Amino acid sequence: MSRTPVDDVCVAIRSDADVVAARSLGRSLAEQHGFGTTDVTMIATAISELARNILKYAHEGEIVVETVERGSMSGVSVVARDDGPGIPDVGLALQDGFSTANSLGLGLPGTRRLMDEFEIVSAPGSGTVITAIKWRR
Repeated sequence: MSRTPVDDVCVAIRSDADVVAARSLGRSLAEQHGFGTTDVTMIATAISELARNILKYAHEGEIVVETVERGSMSGVSVVARDDGPGIPDVGLALQDGFSTANSLGLGLPGTRRLMDEFEIVSAPGSGTVITAIKWRR
């Protein structure tokens, strides 16, 4: 996939305040690049879910939000990156209701539904990188 970054924001995630900052900056970037209210909310919600997972499982990491282009399409890419314990079974983690933290288990599957593209690269002991893209309609 060829993606051309046009603009980007990187937020270190170490506290709840960082989650709020990443969500706000992502929302602003999406608004500046012409996304409608519904898509802006979806992007902001995805950022929030991914950043909260970083805090919950890895304790720190980063969220990178950038505008991307592919051919005639433009969108917003959200990359959540951490050096945490990794996800032992990515397929299981993407099932609704699965949780290792006694939660509802909707974070990753919900985030995948909010965005147009979603990819996880993770293995036990090697951290996690999640890339999610929302294309402008």
